[in-house]
This record gives sequence, structure tokens and C-alpha cells, in this order.
Amino acid sequence: MPHIELSLSAHDRNDDGATCQEWAVPVRGSSDACLLLDKDGRVYATSPACRALLGLHEGVDTQGRSLLDGTLQLVNFAASGGDLPPWEAERIPPLQALNTGALARGLLRVSVGGISRTLDAVAAPLHGATAVVGSLTFFRRC
Repeated sequence: MPHIELSLSAHDRNDDGATCQEWAVPVRGSSDACLLLDKDGRVYATSPACRALLGLHEGVDTQGRSLLDGTLQLVNFAASGGDLPPWEAERIPPLQALNTGALARGLLRVSVGGISRTLDAVAAPLHGATAVVGSLTFFRRC
């Protein structure tokens, strides 16, 4: 697996919203499967590889939708592959990085076209001037 290192430097600004805006263009142009969430867990930007891997449609990042409102079909690791309960879904790495302000890594399963995929996710919180303003997650198929 490739090694990814993020270095985020502090800027002289008071606008927490600028951080997500700065990351949106690189994420949308990336060849890696990456996802940018805003501070409320809404999809802010996606790469083409991410949309293909997660079964998301073009333009998902312009709708202001959360990952947990049906945008992403998360399934459990049981043989039956049923829906992931909400209390577990809130603990997937992109959301965990938002909630804790720390790096998060873990496996998750998504259903795309009725087929389950297991993914490795590494998520980094994005810090603005005063608070966590988003998370940046990279996915790899297992």
C-alpha cells in the first residue's frame, strides 16, 4: 500500500471555511480514491476514482448530502451483509476523524450495485484556524 503523508501548515486567517475550499480542487482532480467532508459530515468533494469505488454519482459533492443519509450504502461484515446500524455507521473513518480531530483508519464495507466491497480507509481531520473543519479520506479496495 502506498504511504501517504499529509502536512497541513497553519495560515494567518480567521476563516475556517477556507480549508475545505483549498482542498476541493486537488481532491476533484486526484487519481486516488479520495473524499472530502465538511465539518457537518456533508460530501464536499470527491475524486472520480472515489465515486467509482463507492458507487456515488457525478455531482454528489454539489448536493450538500451527508454520507449517512443514503448517499453511501454501508453494510456489515456478517455473511448476510445487512445494512450497518446507524450507531456503527457513525464510526467509519471519515466521520471518526471529524468527531475526534485525530487520524482514523479502518475497514468498511459498501454495497455497489448489490455487490459488497471491503475498503481500507485512512482519514485525516482538517483543522481550520479554530476548529476541525472537515476530513480527507483515502480509500483502497482490499
